[in-house]
Amino acid sequence: MRKRSSLPGGDLEHDVLAAVWKLGNATVREIYEVAGEPKGLVYTTIAKVLDRLYAKGLVTRRLSGNSFLYRARAKRATIQRAALKRALDRVLGPDPRPAIANLVDAVESIDPELLRQLSSAIDARRRQRRGS
Repeated sequence: MRKRSSLPGGDLEHDVLAAVWKLGNATVREIYEVAGEPKGLVYTTIAKVLDRLYAKGLVTRRLSGNSFLYRARAKRATIQRAALKRALDRVLGPDPRPAIANLVDAVESIDPELLRQLSSAIDARRRQRRGS
């Protein structure tokens, strides 16, 4: 039985999953050429990572001849949203208000226009949730 996990376990798993997103249906060899070979990794490393991603339910695989064809099961946006939430939970901690205030100050000092755009996005989200 496959274990369920919402996120890749690290940079290498994420890189391999990104290669699967890029390629669509792909063999280990094809994924290796995109995600492993350029980094000097060996083929078996990519195969093991794909096994882990399969066990986590992040990719599917089907036998085609003598090779498995892998396909992403998880959508990129879903993984990105979950990863961002995990990172924010770590950074913001149990009381996010002080960290958010510091974030607003930092964004304003870097790009005041971005702060205005974020405010507009927040207003739009609130209107959307109210149904107006």
